[in-house]
Parts: sequence; C-alpha cells; structure tokens
Amino acid sequence: MPLENSLAYPTLFKQVRILDAASVTTEKFADVFIDGDRQIHLNVDANQIPENTNVDERSGLILGTGVIDLYSTSGEPGHESRETIAELVQAAQNGGFSTVGILPNTQPAIDDIAALEFWRNVQQKYGDRLQPWGAITKGLEGKQLTDMAELAESVIGFTDSKPIANLLLVRRAMEYLKPLGKPIALFPQNPDLAGSGVIREGKWSLQYGMTGYPAAAETSSLAALIELVRLTKAPTHFMRISTAQSVELIAQAKNSGLPVTASTTWLHLCHCDRDLESYDPNLRLMPPLGSEGDRLALIAGIRSGAIDAIAIDHTPCAYEEKVVPFEVAPVGAIGLEFAIPVLWQNLVTTGLLTASELWKALSINPAKILGLTQPQLATLFDPNLEWLVDAKAIASPSKNSSYIGRSLIGKVL
Repeated sequence: MPLENSLAYPTLFKQVRILDAASVTTEKFADVFIDGDRQIHLNVDANQIPENTNVDERSGLILGTGVIDLYSTSGEPGHESRETIAELVQAAQNGGFSTVGILPNTQPAIDDIAALEFWRNVQQKYGDRLQPWGAITKGLEGKQLTDMAELAESVIGFTDSKPIANLLLVRRAMEYLKPLGKPIALFPQNPDLAGSGVIREGKWSLQYGMTGYPAAAETSSLAALIELVRLTKAPTHFMRISTAQSVELIAQAKNSGLPVTASTTWLHLCHCDRDLESYDPNLRLMPPLGSEGDRLALIAGIRSGAIDAIAIDHTPCAYEEKVVPFEVAPVGAIGLEFAIPVLWQNLVTTGLLTASELWKALSINPAKILGLTQPQLATLFDPNLEWLVDAKAIASPSKNSSYIGRSLIGKVL
C-alpha cells in the first residue's frame, strides 16, 4: 500500500525510537512530526504544530535513516511486462528504500553511453532513487571491457552481475577502475564447480533429490579474486556471499588491510537449504540457499563487520516463468516491499542482530560502499503492525515471492 494511503498528513507520532545508523551506540527517542509535504521534523514545539494535525497514538514506532539496496534488477527496459520503472519506484517507496542500485542486466545492457541516456531520463523524472551500475564487459559477455572511463561519471560502480571466468580480464578491469574511484562488484563463482547445481550440496540436496552446488564453487573463486585485489589494491565489493568459508576469507582479507567489502542477500539470511522441501521455485536463487550453518555464519559476519551490507537483489519474473519445476525455474525473487519486516522478525526479534546492526547493514554501509552521502532519517517503520501480503496490493506485477499470501509482522509506513 502506498504511503499516502496509509497515513493522514500532517501527523504527530509520540516517542518514536530514532535509529540513526551512523551513531549505533546511542538509542534516542523523539516526537516525530510529519508535515503536509511529508517532511520529517523532530521534537517540534507544540505551538508550531497545526491544529488539524492527526496524533497517532501507536507505540513502538521506529524512524531510521533511509535504506539503500545495493543491487536489484529492473524489468524495464526490455521486460516491461515483469515490472516497469514506475512500478519499481513504487515498490521501493512502499518498502522504505530511498535508493536502489540497478544492475546492468537490462535489455539493452548498461554498457555504453547510449544505454545510459535512458537512465538519465529516468533520473530526471524520479530523482536519484534509482542508480544504475555500469557493465564491466560489453553485453555482459565476459569477453571485452566496456569504456569504463566514459561511463564512470554516470554510474555508481561496475559489475556484470554474474561471474566473469577470465581472471586476466578481471585484473585489467580492477586496474582501469582504481583511478576512477568507482567500486567493482564481483559475483564469486566457479562455473565448472557450480555445474547445474540448484541447492547447496549436502544432506538436504540428497534428501530432496536435487543437484548439489558445492560451497567450493563460491570459495575457490572468491580466494582467486581476493588475490587479484592483493595484486591491484583496487577497491572491490563481493556480492551474493553465501557460505561460512567465504565469511572467513573476507575477514582475513580485511584483517590484511585489503580494500574489500561484501554483501549477502536478505533471503540468504532468512532461509536455508532445509526450507526447499516445498520445491518452491520462488526460493530458487543463485547462489542457492546455504546450510543453516552458512546462514548463521553470514549473520555473525554482519555482527563482526566481515559482511558489510544486506542487498535485496529484487528480481521480477513473470508468473509463467516461475510456474515450472524447481530445477528449471529462473533464479531470483522480488523483495523490496517486504524485506525489512521479514529481516526484522527473523533477525532482530530473535536476538540474532540488534536493530542498529540491521539498520547499519541496510543504510549507512551501502552508502559508504557506493560513495553516496550519508542517508538522512527517512524510513518510518512499525515493527508491531500485522498485515497480509496481498498479491493485488503490492506494486510489482511480478509475484515471484514465497511471502505472497502470508501475514507479516512489521510494516514500513
């Protein structure tokens, strides 16, 4: 439900918990006044509040800094039936995201100035809410580098959003990007080891009778990429981290002083391979869901700082694309509209992360990785509000999520 349909303006909220992720050691409370233009004001003097102000009496509300999604897929251009730009922007707003990084895997790919012209027009209409990544290689084919110097001014960083097998090419990309001051985001995967795996190799892959994806498919590639960072000293982000061993490798790299950051996805923090007993194609991800040990290691990595950020990796797919057997379903799920309440219930309510640790991984750290200014207070969240994820009410026309039709506790207002 869009924000303007859920609250009346102007509104005064009493004793709201302030989650400023930049000052995680301090817990603050304040009266929050949102005026008719939806501007946020803290502790406004009573005589400055209009008489027609609605006073919202609910307790336990949280006002946090704007949350930032490092990377997600846009259906437009190329697959507007999955999701248009307008629908993506509305989904982000509904979910509390002030900025969404757009992967270059659109059609055409974001690999030249002509493709960026489309995104300049988008930003003229919607501001900086959507920020494109530039492709590392032309056509995302992993064969020839794009003109990164030409693209750098208009993108937040560079990624192919999929593995690049040619390590010499990756090294050259790191060397070219280092003086440009833009991050390179790499998805560590050894395609030969990954094969046709769709579930983490282990007990549950055997029990469910599905092709296993060994953890080494990720860690062997990650180890090689870390060595390239050691060689080039280029700031590098590792995306979609999913194994306990990867968390250890990244922690070691950081302890060695290498300029690396890392992210995992919200679904890898909330689910594990055991949850695939239903063969729900909406949990078909790449990399596949890890073991429960992997999940807990990723959460511990966020606490320790080895894992910097949580990405949504929102990936719209049409209904007919996902209504197929699990092993042949396209990878990915939508999530911008309900990731925050699911993360809150799975991680904060259970005591696995503090509220500040979660918010830092969703807000301040993504901003640092992307070189964006520090987010301002922008996301109002009710952790106690129960609501039904109605397929007809969400903004995205794609419904590829295991949370459709379920009740959630916690909602961005």
